[in-house]
Amino acid sequence: MLNEPLKRTETKKLIRSILKDGDVSFAQPHALERLEKHGMSTLDCLNVLRGGTIEEAEYENGEWRYRVHTGKMTVVVRFEDETELMIVTAWRMLK
Repeated sequence: MLNEPLKRTETKKLIRSILKDGDVSFAQPHALERLEKHGMSTLDCLNVLRGGTIEEAEYENGEWRYRVHTGKMTVVVRFEDETELMIVTAWRMLK
């Protein structure tokens, strides 16, 4: 059981661990619809998670969510447990 909210450094370590050895899922159908709407791929999301900046956790809809962004894209995740994260939504930054 995760002790949320996680600090930004803990969030980054956990995301990297899950990307390496765990499972990444996408909220159905919302996340995939958002990707299509914004012309993003699942690979784009993984790249944002690998190299993006992590914001402080936000409590929304009864769960902790973590926003990760680069200069061009934002991905919001929640942790199912220590080995799985779910991409809740994603979007491109406006120019």
